[in-house]
Amino acid sequence: MELYLNGTSPYARLARIVLVEKGLAESVTLKWCDPWADDADLLKANPAGRIPALITEEGTTLSESLLIAVYLDGVSPNKLVIPQDRLAEVLHLAGLGQNLMDAAFNTVIARKHYGNEIDDSVLGERRSRAIQRILKQLDSELKKPFSSSVHLGEIATAVALDYLAFRLPEVNWQEEYPQLQVWHAGMVSIKSFQETAFC
Repeated sequence: MELYLNGTSPYARLARIVLVEKGLAESVTLKWCDPWADDADLLKANPAGRIPALITEEGTTLSESLLIAVYLDGVSPNKLVIPQDRLAEVLHLAGLGQNLMDAAFNTVIARKHYGNEIDDSVLGERRSRAIQRILKQLDSELKKPFSSSVHLGEIATAVALDYLAFRLPEVNWQEEYPQLQVWHAGMVSIKSFQETAFC
């Protein structure tokens, strides 16, 4: 398999963490690229030019991190990240994590192309409110420490929180939500997060 990615994409990091958790990291060639440069090989794998993009052993191309995670969970029965007996709970948390990731990522990209004043636009303010609402909900829901076997919802949420700290430190969610910070610190201490840290 081949995985197209870069070192700062939260979506690509989610896919990499799933690979490590599933014990599939050795079976994948990482193809580092710049999705903003219209990399020809990436565009072949995903004409949208987005990462991550996975090429399976059979040559099928897959895009979107959560869909790639679903595929990888089916490839190997080892350490299911989408356990069926907790499906609704896992997907609920994965959705919160994905939405937080989207709001943060779109804020970063909008600032990159239009400057920080874009935060004062209707869409910028909507993204900011969404970030705050999601953080508040996560803080109310994530009361217990993660277990030794992490699931997709926990992965998506922890990646999103880490991305916020990495790209939007002014949000300073750790200070406002110390309980959430403790949960997050536990998650990012595990091997799969250590090996895929943002760079």
